[in-house]
Amino acid sequence: MTVRVLYFAGLREALGTGVESVALPAGIDTVGALRDHLAARGEPWMALATAKNLRAAVNQQMLGLDAAVGDGDEVAFFPPVTGG
Repeated sequence: MTVRVLYFAGLREALGTGVESVALPAGIDTVGALRDHLAARGEPWMALATAKNLRAAVNQQMLGLDAAVGDGDEVAFFPPVTGG
């Protein structure tokens, strides 16, 4: 299964990329499992697991970490942001 992962705001800066295509092993079928899989890459990817109030969207719909992820889905991660 392959998903397209988007990173926004501080995550994009920390990771040095805004988008990537990720081939997932069997068993990675939720947003939370995907987050943990990516965080297991080590630094700087651990920011995904340690960010407080991390938000996620699947196919442009804001969902929780227990949301299902399927082949071809687009998953976006948003850290907390502030602005004016």
